[in-house]
Amino acid sequence: MGLQVIVGAGPVGTATALLLAERGEQVRLLSRRGGGPEHPGVERVAADATDPDRVSALAEGAAALYNCANPAYHQWLTDWPPLAAALLTAAERSGAVLATANNLYGYGPVTGPMTEQTPLAATHPKLRLRADMWRDALARHEAGRIRATEVRGSDYLEANSIITFALGKPLLAGRRAYVPSALDVPHSWTSITDVARTLITVAADERAWGKPWHVPSNPALTVRELAGQFAAAAGAPAAKVSRIPYPVMWAVGLFSPMVRELRTTRYQFEQPFVLDSSLTTATFGLEPTPLAEALAAAAAALRD
Repeated sequence: MGLQVIVGAGPVGTATALLLAERGEQVRLLSRRGGGPEHPGVERVAADATDPDRVSALAEGAAALYNCANPAYHQWLTDWPPLAAALLTAAERSGAVLATANNLYGYGPVTGPMTEQTPLAATHPKLRLRADMWRDALARHEAGRIRATEVRGSDYLEANSIITFALGKPLLAGRRAYVPSALDVPHSWTSITDVARTLITVAADERAWGKPWHVPSNPALTVRELAGQFAAAAGAPAAKVSRIPYPVMWAVGLFSPMVRELRTTRYQFEQPFVLDSSLTTATFGLEPTPLAEALAAAAAALRD
Protein backbone atom coordinates (compact mmCIF):
# COMPACT_ATOMS: atom_id res chain seq x y z
CA MET A 1 0.00 0.00 0.00
CA GLY A 2 2.96 2.37 0.44
CA LEU A 3 3.31 5.06 3.08
CA GLN A 4 0.30 5.43 5.37
CA VAL A 5 -0.13 8.80 7.10
CA ILE A 6 -2.42 9.10 10.10
CA VAL A 7 -3.50 12.37 11.70
CA GLY A 8 -4.43 11.98 15.35
CA ALA A 9 -2.84 9.78 18.01
CA GLY A 10 -5.99 9.13 20.04
CA PRO A 11 -7.63 5.71 20.39
CA VAL A 12 -8.71 5.46 16.73
CA GLY A 13 -5.43 6.78 15.33
CA THR A 14 -3.43 4.49 17.60
CA ALA A 15 -5.48 1.42 16.69
CA THR A 16 -5.17 2.23 12.99
CA ALA A 17 -1.42 2.81 13.23
CA LEU A 18 -0.80 -0.45 15.06
CA LEU A 19 -2.96 -2.50 12.72
CA LEU A 20 -1.15 -1.08 9.68
CA ALA A 21 2.28 -1.52 11.26
CA GLU A 22 1.55 -5.12 12.19
CA ARG A 23 0.73 -5.70 8.53
CA GLY A 24 4.19 -4.46 7.62
CA GLU A 25 3.14 -1.04 6.31
CA GLN A 26 5.21 2.12 6.67
CA VAL A 27 3.23 4.30 9.07
CA ARG A 28 3.68 7.98 9.87
CA LEU A 29 1.56 9.19 12.79
CA LEU A 30 1.06 12.94 13.18
CA SER A 31 -0.07 14.62 16.37
CA ARG A 32 0.51 17.95 18.03
CA ARG A 33 2.93 16.49 20.58
CA GLY A 34 4.33 13.62 18.55
CA GLY A 35 2.65 11.01 20.73
CA GLY A 36 1.30 7.60 19.91
CA PRO A 37 2.24 3.95 20.31
CA GLU A 38 5.84 2.82 20.49
CA HIS A 39 6.25 0.41 17.59
CA PRO A 40 9.18 -0.04 15.21
CA GLY A 41 6.84 0.36 12.25
CA VAL A 42 5.33 3.65 13.47
CA GLU A 43 7.11 6.96 12.90
CA ARG A 44 5.71 9.51 15.34
CA VAL A 45 5.88 13.13 14.19
CA ALA A 46 4.96 16.32 16.05
CA ALA A 47 3.02 18.51 13.65
CA ASP A 48 0.30 21.14 13.58
CA ALA A 49 -2.35 19.45 11.47
CA THR A 50 -4.04 22.78 10.72
CA ASP A 51 -0.97 23.76 8.65
CA PRO A 52 -1.70 22.58 5.09
CA ASP A 53 1.90 22.98 3.95
CA ARG A 54 3.25 20.90 6.84
CA VAL A 55 0.69 18.13 6.41
CA SER A 56 1.12 18.14 2.64
CA ALA A 57 4.88 17.69 2.98
CA LEU A 58 4.46 14.85 5.45
CA ALA A 59 1.87 13.17 3.23
CA GLU A 60 3.94 13.38 0.06
CA GLY A 61 4.05 9.97 -1.59
CA ALA A 62 1.46 8.50 0.77
CA ALA A 63 -1.07 5.96 -0.44
CA ALA A 64 -3.61 7.04 2.19
CA LEU A 65 -4.16 9.91 4.58
CA TYR A 66 -6.30 8.96 7.58
CA ASN A 67 -8.22 11.63 9.47
CA CYS A 68 -8.38 10.21 12.99
CA ALA A 69 -8.16 13.58 14.71
CA ASN A 70 -10.34 14.37 17.70
CA PRO A 71 -10.37 18.02 18.80
CA ALA A 72 -11.71 18.80 22.26
CA TYR A 73 -15.45 18.24 22.08
CA HIS A 74 -16.41 21.69 23.32
CA GLN A 75 -14.03 23.32 20.78
CA TRP A 76 -15.22 21.59 17.63
CA LEU A 77 -16.68 24.69 16.00
CA THR A 78 -13.35 26.51 16.19
CA ASP A 79 -10.87 23.63 15.85
CA TRP A 80 -12.39 21.40 13.17
CA PRO A 81 -12.71 23.82 10.19
CA PRO A 82 -8.99 24.65 9.79
CA LEU A 83 -8.02 21.05 10.47
CA ALA A 84 -10.46 19.64 7.92
CA ALA A 85 -9.39 22.23 5.34
CA ALA A 86 -5.71 21.37 5.80
CA LEU A 87 -6.38 17.67 5.27
CA LEU A 88 -8.35 18.35 2.09
CA THR A 89 -5.43 20.39 0.77
CA ALA A 90 -2.92 17.71 1.75
CA ALA A 91 -4.99 14.99 0.06
CA GLU A 92 -5.20 17.05 -3.12
CA ARG A 93 -1.50 17.88 -3.23
CA SER A 94 -0.27 14.40 -2.33
CA GLY A 95 -2.81 12.30 -4.20
CA ALA A 96 -3.36 10.17 -1.09
CA VAL A 97 -6.80 8.71 -0.50
CA LEU A 98 -8.45 10.67 2.32
CA ALA A 99 -10.15 8.25 4.71
CA THR A 100 -11.97 9.91 7.60
CA ALA A 101 -13.20 8.44 10.87
CA ASN A 102 -16.56 10.08 11.47
CA ASN A 103 -19.61 9.51 13.65
CA LEU A 104 -23.40 9.59 13.30
CA TYR A 105 -23.94 13.23 14.28
CA GLY A 106 -24.61 14.37 10.74
CA TYR A 107 -27.88 12.44 10.58
CA GLY A 108 -29.38 14.37 13.47
CA PRO A 109 -32.37 12.90 15.33
CA VAL A 110 -33.73 9.87 13.50
CA THR A 111 -36.89 7.75 13.61
CA GLY A 112 -35.44 4.43 12.46
CA PRO A 113 -32.20 2.54 11.89
CA MET A 114 -29.50 4.63 10.20
CA THR A 115 -28.10 3.44 6.88
CA GLU A 116 -25.63 5.14 4.55
CA GLN A 117 -28.67 6.43 2.62
CA THR A 118 -30.15 8.20 5.66
CA PRO A 119 -30.19 11.95 4.90
CA LEU A 120 -27.61 14.13 6.62
CA ALA A 121 -30.33 16.26 8.17
CA ALA A 122 -28.66 17.63 11.31
CA THR A 123 -29.39 21.31 11.95
CA HIS A 124 -27.51 22.00 15.20
CA PRO A 125 -24.17 23.66 14.28
CA LYS A 126 -22.04 21.05 16.03
CA LEU A 127 -23.91 18.14 14.47
CA ARG A 128 -24.07 19.76 11.03
CA LEU A 129 -20.30 20.39 11.15
CA ARG A 130 -19.48 16.71 10.71
CA ALA A 131 -21.96 16.44 7.83
CA ASP A 132 -20.46 19.50 6.16
CA MET A 133 -16.97 18.01 6.40
CA TRP A 134 -18.16 15.04 4.37
CA ARG A 135 -19.98 17.26 1.89
CA ASP A 136 -16.79 19.26 1.33
CA ALA A 137 -14.72 16.12 0.81
CA LEU A 138 -17.33 14.60 -1.48
CA ALA A 139 -17.49 17.77 -3.60
CA ARG A 140 -13.75 17.61 -4.20
CA HIS A 141 -13.96 13.90 -4.91
CA GLU A 142 -16.70 14.39 -7.49
CA ALA A 143 -14.69 17.20 -9.06
CA GLY A 144 -11.76 14.81 -9.48
CA ARG A 145 -9.52 16.77 -7.15
CA ILE A 146 -9.17 14.08 -4.45
CA ARG A 147 -10.22 10.53 -3.67
CA ALA A 148 -12.22 10.43 -0.44
CA THR A 149 -14.20 8.07 1.71
CA GLU A 150 -15.27 7.97 5.34
CA VAL A 151 -16.47 5.52 7.95
CA ARG A 152 -19.15 6.26 10.51
CA GLY A 153 -19.39 4.48 13.83
CA SER A 154 -21.56 4.83 16.89
CA ASP A 155 -20.43 5.36 20.49
CA TYR A 156 -17.22 3.49 21.26
CA LEU A 157 -16.87 0.56 23.61
CA GLU A 158 -13.21 0.64 24.60
CA ALA A 159 -12.24 4.31 25.04
CA ASN A 160 -13.85 7.75 25.24
CA SER A 161 -17.06 5.90 25.98
CA ILE A 162 -19.85 5.48 28.47
CA ILE A 163 -17.84 2.54 29.81
CA THR A 164 -14.68 4.53 30.48
CA PHE A 165 -16.52 7.62 31.74
CA ALA A 166 -19.35 6.10 33.80
CA LEU A 167 -19.89 2.36 33.84
CA GLY A 168 -16.52 0.67 33.93
CA LYS A 169 -14.75 1.42 37.18
CA PRO A 170 -17.83 1.24 39.45
CA LEU A 171 -18.95 -2.06 37.94
CA LEU A 172 -15.47 -3.58 38.18
CA ALA A 173 -15.47 -2.63 41.87
CA GLY A 174 -18.93 -4.12 42.42
CA ARG A 175 -20.50 -0.71 43.01
CA ARG A 176 -23.54 0.90 41.43
CA ALA A 177 -22.82 2.92 38.29
CA TYR A 178 -24.60 6.19 37.51
CA VAL A 179 -25.09 7.28 33.90
CA PRO A 180 -26.56 10.44 32.30
CA SER A 181 -28.88 8.57 29.93
CA ALA A 182 -31.99 6.45 29.70
CA LEU A 183 -31.35 2.87 30.74
CA ASP A 184 -33.73 0.93 28.51
CA VAL A 185 -33.49 2.51 25.05
CA PRO A 186 -31.72 0.52 22.27
CA HIS A 187 -28.40 2.06 21.23
CA SER A 188 -25.64 0.90 18.89
CA TRP A 189 -22.08 0.53 20.20
CA THR A 190 -18.95 0.30 18.04
CA SER A 191 -15.55 -1.24 18.71
CA ILE A 192 -12.56 0.99 18.00
CA THR A 193 -10.82 -2.05 16.53
CA ASP A 194 -13.58 -2.24 13.93
CA VAL A 195 -13.26 1.46 13.13
CA ALA A 196 -9.57 0.91 12.35
CA ARG A 197 -10.22 -2.23 10.30
CA THR A 198 -12.91 -0.50 8.28
CA LEU A 199 -10.80 2.62 7.69
CA ILE A 200 -7.91 0.57 6.34
CA THR A 201 -10.23 -1.48 4.15
CA VAL A 202 -12.03 1.43 2.50
CA ALA A 203 -8.84 3.42 1.97
CA ALA A 204 -7.44 0.63 -0.17
CA ASP A 205 -10.57 -0.39 -2.10
CA GLU A 206 -11.72 1.69 -5.09
CA ARG A 207 -15.29 0.52 -4.54
CA ALA A 208 -15.36 2.53 -1.32
CA TRP A 209 -14.21 5.88 -2.68
CA GLY A 210 -16.77 8.65 -2.97
CA LYS A 211 -19.05 6.96 -0.42
CA PRO A 212 -19.56 6.75 3.35
CA TRP A 213 -19.54 3.38 5.12
CA HIS A 214 -20.90 2.30 8.48
CA VAL A 215 -18.52 0.47 10.79
CA PRO A 216 -19.70 -3.11 11.43
CA SER A 217 -21.29 -3.05 14.88
CA ASN A 218 -23.04 -5.62 17.02
CA PRO A 219 -26.83 -5.52 17.53
CA ALA A 220 -28.02 -2.56 19.60
CA LEU A 221 -28.14 -2.87 23.38
CA THR A 222 -29.72 -0.70 26.03
CA VAL A 223 -27.41 0.85 28.61
CA ARG A 224 -28.74 -1.60 31.17
CA GLU A 225 -27.98 -4.52 28.86
CA LEU A 226 -24.55 -3.12 28.04
CA ALA A 227 -23.74 -2.85 31.75
CA GLY A 228 -24.77 -6.45 32.30
CA GLN A 229 -22.73 -7.70 29.36
CA PHE A 230 -19.71 -5.69 30.50
CA ALA A 231 -19.86 -7.11 34.01
CA ALA A 232 -20.14 -10.64 32.63
CA ALA A 233 -17.24 -10.18 30.20
CA ALA A 234 -15.10 -8.69 32.97
CA GLY A 235 -15.94 -11.35 35.54
CA ALA A 236 -17.35 -8.64 37.80
CA PRO A 237 -20.37 -8.82 40.10
CA ALA A 238 -23.83 -8.43 38.60
CA ALA A 239 -24.26 -4.91 37.24
CA LYS A 240 -26.18 -2.29 39.18
CA VAL A 241 -26.90 0.90 37.26
CA SER A 242 -29.00 4.02 37.83
CA ARG A 243 -29.74 7.12 35.82
CA ILE A 244 -28.53 10.58 36.83
CA PRO A 245 -31.55 12.92 36.63
CA TYR A 246 -31.28 15.37 33.76
CA PRO A 247 -31.67 18.47 35.99
CA VAL A 248 -28.56 17.35 37.85
CA MET A 249 -26.61 17.00 34.61
CA TRP A 250 -27.88 20.38 33.45
CA ALA A 251 -26.66 21.97 36.68
CA VAL A 252 -23.23 20.32 36.40
CA GLY A 253 -23.04 21.68 32.86
CA LEU A 254 -23.01 25.21 34.26
CA PHE A 255 -19.46 24.54 35.50
CA SER A 256 -18.20 21.88 33.05
CA PRO A 257 -17.95 22.71 29.32
CA MET A 258 -17.73 19.02 28.45
CA VAL A 259 -20.87 18.08 30.41
CA ARG A 260 -22.67 21.11 29.01
CA GLU A 261 -21.98 19.89 25.48
CA LEU A 262 -23.76 16.60 26.21
CA ARG A 263 -27.05 18.47 25.98
CA THR A 264 -26.55 18.61 22.22
CA THR A 265 -26.55 14.84 21.81
CA ARG A 266 -29.01 13.93 24.55
CA TYR A 267 -31.50 12.81 21.88
CA GLN A 268 -29.22 9.90 20.98
CA PHE A 269 -29.91 8.26 24.34
CA GLU A 270 -33.54 9.24 24.81
CA GLN A 271 -34.88 7.36 21.76
CA PRO A 272 -33.65 4.36 19.76
CA PHE A 273 -30.32 5.12 18.08
CA VAL A 274 -29.53 2.14 15.88
CA LEU A 275 -26.78 1.75 13.26
CA ASP A 276 -27.32 -0.51 10.25
CA SER A 277 -23.90 -1.65 9.01
CA SER A 278 -25.10 -4.46 6.75
CA LEU A 279 -23.88 -2.77 3.56
CA THR A 280 -20.28 -2.69 4.77
CA THR A 281 -20.44 -6.34 5.77
CA ALA A 282 -21.99 -7.36 2.45
CA THR A 283 -19.49 -5.34 0.40
CA PHE A 284 -16.22 -6.03 2.19
CA GLY A 285 -16.95 -9.10 4.32
CA LEU A 286 -16.16 -7.24 7.55
CA GLU A 287 -17.88 -8.45 10.71
CA PRO A 288 -17.95 -6.72 14.10
CA THR A 289 -15.60 -7.85 16.83
CA PRO A 290 -17.57 -10.18 19.14
CA LEU A 291 -19.11 -8.06 21.86
CA ALA A 292 -17.68 -10.08 24.74
CA GLU A 293 -14.19 -9.70 23.26
CA ALA A 294 -14.51 -5.93 22.90
CA LEU A 295 -15.91 -5.55 26.41
CA ALA A 296 -13.18 -7.75 27.88
CA ALA A 297 -10.60 -5.50 26.20
CA ALA A 298 -12.31 -2.44 27.67
CA ALA A 299 -12.22 -4.00 31.13
CA ALA A 300 -8.56 -4.94 30.77
CA ALA A 301 -7.66 -1.39 29.75
CA LEU A 302 -9.46 0.03 32.77
CA ARG A 303 -7.73 -2.41 35.11
CA ASP A 304 -4.36 -1.48 33.65
